[in-house]
Amino acid sequence: MQERSEPEILPPARRRVWGWRRRAQDLFSDVNLDLLAHVLDDLFRIPGTPIRLGLDGLIGLIPGLGDVLGGLASSILIFAAWIRGVPYVTLVRMMVNLGVSVVIGAVPLLGDVFDIAWKANRRNYALMVRHLRQPHRHTWKDYAFLLCLALAVLAILAAPVVVVVLIVLWLIHRL
Repeated sequence: MQERSEPEILPPARRRVWGWRRRAQDLFSDVNLDLLAHVLDDLFRIPGTPIRLGLDGLIGLIPGLGDVLGGLASSILIFAAWIRGVPYVTLVRMMVNLGVSVVIGAVPLLGDVFDIAWKANRRNYALMVRHLRQPHRHTWKDYAFLLCLALAVLAILAAPVVVVVLIVLWLIHRL
């Protein structure tokens, strides 16, 4: 009498990725990107306080060039998120986080304090991980953020037009 054997259950076949994309996925692993965010945002602790700062906060102290260099280093996270397939709505949020950090960080002294508190790299890493673990789940906050961003951009673009119209109306009224 022949003995019945159980079928072997194989794991799902993984799609093989070749070339530069494979190397990029290895380079941009969660461990490496978490380490990058840690080095840029909270590598050092100010003695006697719970305040942590990283290389981004330190090089941001260099007037002019520091914030640009910090922004370039921080853009590695955004590029890695794009390589790993993060949705565009999340990439835009990550770019805005970085933009806020660079623009406000350019203000002498107060900008550096803001940059240390804002921790754009930690925020961006958390966004990336959230969307990689739940790939097609966008919250209402994602879309509300993009709507507010679009309205802010429109307001910035409309402001000069409104000012010119008001000046022309004032000049016409004065004549």
